[in-house]
Amino acid sequence: MTTVPARVPVLVAGGGPSGLAAAIELGRRGVEVLVVEPRTALDPLRPRAKTTSVRTMEHLRRWGLADRLRAAAPLPVSHAQDVVFCTGLLGHEITRFPNAFGLWTTPREIAAESGQQAPQSLVEEVLREAAAEQPTVTLLIGSRVVSVTDGPDEVRAVVEGPDGERSEVTADFLLGADGATSITRPAIGARYEGSSGALPNLSITFRSRALDERPLCALGVHYWVIGAERGGLMGRLDLDGTWWLIVQGVGPQDAGVDPVALVHDFVGADVDVDVLATDPWSARMLLVDRYRGQRVLLVGDAAHLNPPWGGHGFNTCVGDAVNIAWKLAAVLQGWAPPSLLDSYEAERRPVALRTIAAAGDQEAFLAPSFATGDLDDDGPAGVALRARLADALQVKDPEFHSLGLVLGYDYPDSPVVVPDGSPAPDADVVAYTPSAHPGARLPHTWLPDGRSVYDLLGDGFTLLQLDPQADTAGLAEEAARAGVPLTVAHLGSLPRLRGLYGAGLVLVRPDQHVAWRGASVEDPPALLGRVTGRVPSTTESPR
Repeated sequence: MTTVPARVPVLVAGGGPSGLAAAIELGRRGVEVLVVEPRTALDPLRPRAKTTSVRTMEHLRRWGLADRLRAAAPLPVSHAQDVVFCTGLLGHEITRFPNAFGLWTTPREIAAESGQQAPQSLVEEVLREAAAEQPTVTLLIGSRVVSVTDGPDEVRAVVEGPDGERSEVTADFLLGADGATSITRPAIGARYEGSSGALPNLSITFRSRALDERPLCALGVHYWVIGAERGGLMGRLDLDGTWWLIVQGVGPQDAGVDPVALVHDFVGADVDVDVLATDPWSARMLLVDRYRGQRVLLVGDAAHLNPPWGGHGFNTCVGDAVNIAWKLAAVLQGWAPPSLLDSYEAERRPVALRTIAAAGDQEAFLAPSFATGDLDDDGPAGVALRARLADALQVKDPEFHSLGLVLGYDYPDSPVVVPDGSPAPDADVVAYTPSAHPGARLPHTWLPDGRSVYDLLGDGFTLLQLDPQADTAGLAEEAARAGVPLTVAHLGSLPRLRGLYGAGLVLVRPDQHVAWRGASVEDPPALLGRVTGRVPSTTESPR
């Protein structure tokens, strides 16, 4: 049995994706972390999130875990990349959206990784194993945080073990990654604001031999079924006969509904069905009014709840964790002041707001809203009806092609980003326009030797020298004096990168976002002070 320490630098309440991601990020930086998670087992029959985005896969690559997740995933990217709309699995295809969710099988210039379909329980298993491998991370599985007292100098929490025994833990900081039923949220006086989706939903996990033996209407990674008695979406969990199904419009008022009959409706035939699990749920669009107290900060679902449409919820949680974790490490290691943490909410809350809005927009276009006529008619009338519906379904494109949202989010107004006056691309959910303006994710590129430019970035800040004449010594010397970890990457031999990044020097943060760019660093102390939170952003922008 793991002993509960009396004091830790960082206590993480909740060991889901956001809590584990934060622990890995902190652990890799040598910060001592205690993760308290009540679930002793992860339920593979309730897959919850299934989409690991391109951006999250880039973080996994940075942690050395991208290939580990792909090797464990029961559904390889090579199996299918398209979302198919159909009248039933054994019915007619209506239309399709290719390369959905960033699923591509050959490398692309815009990202270091493609997306990956994998049940959340599997992703959590990989993250648990990786967190446990960090010498400074302790996982307390089977215990829960039952009370939190925030304070100006420390946080006190009560941890209850599986036997009911309670211990008090004092921490310098506490990350509230304890989800929708969070106790850390009310502990800092934060509250959700927002709404719920109009339609209830029922998730069904099942097995069927027939779906491997009979030819389906098309090969897809997800199938949206329209024209059955009820509508929704479904897909494979593995290549061994296990499927997931979300029936839209079925809720508690349908207590007598037969899940086997629902599967038959979606398939379009009376195939064999072994129901493994059912879960009713409703989509929620909720965002907290504040992300932090004094020493308590909310991460992931404790701060926001996203509808699942587009697969952004869990990925937004990981983005939160990465953002706050490197900043906490900087504060605890003494190379940034506590004021750096003020940038967390300033950067991440607008991202959550935009992501919730994009996913919430799809609530108006769920499968039942497209049901019309006899879509399974084999004659000319059916062909024409399906063609008209295919045109109408193009409104769904932002749900499946959202790299503008996944890769294009930025922090241009952050207090620890130095603006350069350049215009940022217009915000767009679908289209991603690479830009290295301060606050943006550093645009990805492959180098001539086959490496990703991200593979050159250090765990701290990285100064990219794109102009071979630009001086890097001044900033490097100041970073060494101030104890700020800084890697210098000399890329002046690749002139195309200077055009891509728009400057001779680019300062990249630990989370791969641009902190500053320019032709020369005229005041190294002021620049480092700004990007680490030592110099208030109200002062003139350093250069």
